[in-house]
Amino acid sequence: MALKYKTTKDIPVSKKIIDQVIGQKHAVKIVRKAAEQRRHVLLIGEPGTGKSMLGLALAELLPKEKLVDILSFPNPNDENQPLIRTMPGGKGREFVAKAKVQSDSNLKNVNILMIILILVSTFLPYYLWKNNFFVPDNPTANAIIYSASMVTGMVFVFGIVFMMNFNKKMDKKVLSPKVIVDNFGKKQAPFFDATGAHAGALLGDVLHDPFQSGGLGTPSHERVIAGMIHKGNMGVLFVDEIATLQPQTQQELLSALQEGKYSITGQSERSAGAMVRTEPVPCNFIMIAAGNMETLKHMHPALRSRIRGYGYEVFMDETIPDTKENREKIAVFVAQEVKKDQKIPHFSKTAVESIIHEAQKRANRKNHLTLRLRDLGGLIRAAGDIAKEEKAKLVEPKHIEKAKQVARTLEQQIADKYIERKKEYEVIKTKGKQIGRVNGLAVIGGGAAFSGIILPIESEVTMGGKETQVIATGKLGEIAKEAIINVTAIVKKFFGEDIKEKYDIYVQFLQTHEGVEGDSASIAVATTIISALKKIPIRQDIAMTGSLSVRGEVLPIGGVTSKVEAAIEAGLNAVIVPKSNLKDIIINNVKLKRIKVIPVTTIKEVLEHALDWKGNEKILKEIKAAK
Repeated sequence: MALKYKTTKDIPVSKKIIDQVIGQKHAVKIVRKAAEQRRHVLLIGEPGTGKSMLGLALAELLPKEKLVDILSFPNPNDENQPLIRTMPGGKGREFVAKAKVQSDSNLKNVNILMIILILVSTFLPYYLWKNNFFVPDNPTANAIIYSASMVTGMVFVFGIVFMMNFNKKMDKKVLSPKVIVDNFGKKQAPFFDATGAHAGALLGDVLHDPFQSGGLGTPSHERVIAGMIHKGNMGVLFVDEIATLQPQTQQELLSALQEGKYSITGQSERSAGAMVRTEPVPCNFIMIAAGNMETLKHMHPALRSRIRGYGYEVFMDETIPDTKENREKIAVFVAQEVKKDQKIPHFSKTAVESIIHEAQKRANRKNHLTLRLRDLGGLIRAAGDIAKEEKAKLVEPKHIEKAKQVARTLEQQIADKYIERKKEYEVIKTKGKQIGRVNGLAVIGGGAAFSGIILPIESEVTMGGKETQVIATGKLGEIAKEAIINVTAIVKKFFGEDIKEKYDIYVQFLQTHEGVEGDSASIAVATTIISALKKIPIRQDIAMTGSLSVRGEVLPIGGVTSKVEAAIEAGLNAVIVPKSNLKDIIINNVKLKRIKVIPVTTIKEVLEHALDWKGNEKILKEIKAAK
């Protein structure tokens, strides 16, 4: 059934978190299964694709009837090993409250008895002295005996009171445990985000007691602090970027997973808490570990093996096909974000369509929509803030366009300043022709934060010495270096000479202080080298991007939309892109009309469009004839 709406107010939003997860069909299926069978899950994917939401959804699916409160009791045999007991969820508070009532009642009785004894010890000697009871007709002796009796009585009273209070204190320890895990009033299984947590917060701790001697200290069981693994008992423990945890902490986490219980001890060796170690504390949690592909390299192998052996590994989708159904899912996402924020106006249908268009653009893949929804949610809230500032009843496309300018990423802001600075110092040339110089295109950032920049590249070819070489500067990565070397195969194919044996080749990526990765500048490098070798000028009003095979085929690259936008902003007249990337360019028609997009499939086509062949038609014919 098609989604019908005029504004996002008309779009129904599910109350269940699992139904609010957009696009991650496989991951949702796994989470449902994990909740049913109590399995661990490892989620691998880019930030903002819904990993933490899936963790919350899993907690929501777990039954809350099995929740228990965990209490620590003093151990009469060893005070440094507190006892651990459990009871049904919400009953811990009641038990402790009853113990305190009994303790207060006993204390009240002690206080009354103390008052009675003080009165007796004070007034009885006085009465006897007044009535001349001690030594008749001898006031001096009576006074001495009265004083001694009073002092003796008071010492006796305080001795009794001290013993009673001491005994009461001991009774209080027995009757007053501490609730270390309290599930009172919980409507669903607990969820704890342990991302970046230190060992004490994650595994529990025993507080330091500076007055641990002389009877002044706090009992050991009252200093016990449960960790997230214990608070998450019968619930979910979510750890994003799990590889950032210390190896020792990962090992301890593995032990907790294996045993389903873990003793609490002081984390600092210099603390009095290090002397305390409780009985094993229940920690039967489901673990949701998350991260990216780099996480797998640094994650404890045994921990990953445990998750894989008793659960599932899921690779999160970054995009979904651009279908009518999935566009409606993006519309539902917009409605969810508005409802969740509760501070911004609803979106009109045309505004929702603008967000869908942005999802197409950020996918960096033809016929797909992005699933990096956290970033998309930021744009939604920024547009909502602008609409609210303008006192608009609905968010419209104009507010989204303003938000895209106001809420630009750091990468986009850096790219703007980069282009501005390079144009100011004429590092970027947009007019005329020049031998051995081309406007390449690159991106900075990653994921949905791609921002395009102009990358000027220059080449020089000179006669080689005894040992010819290819020299490239600009902090190039390995892939970029290999791409430059491979260009020599193209030259040999076109002109029948191995330039590596005859010439020294110099390639410079101008002012690339940030370095260059990847091979998307391959066609630009090939163009500059051929230009420098044959002394044919290159149009400076044109930019290019594309990977190059050793056979001269132009292959697709990433971030093509951002690169084309950079060429537009730089004021260039044309841009050369791989034909296979043509549908990946998601730019509104008004903006796209400012530049001519030239799709190519081979390096021959690149050279034909980019070089000025006036007077060099013979060389062009030679290149076209090459097979």
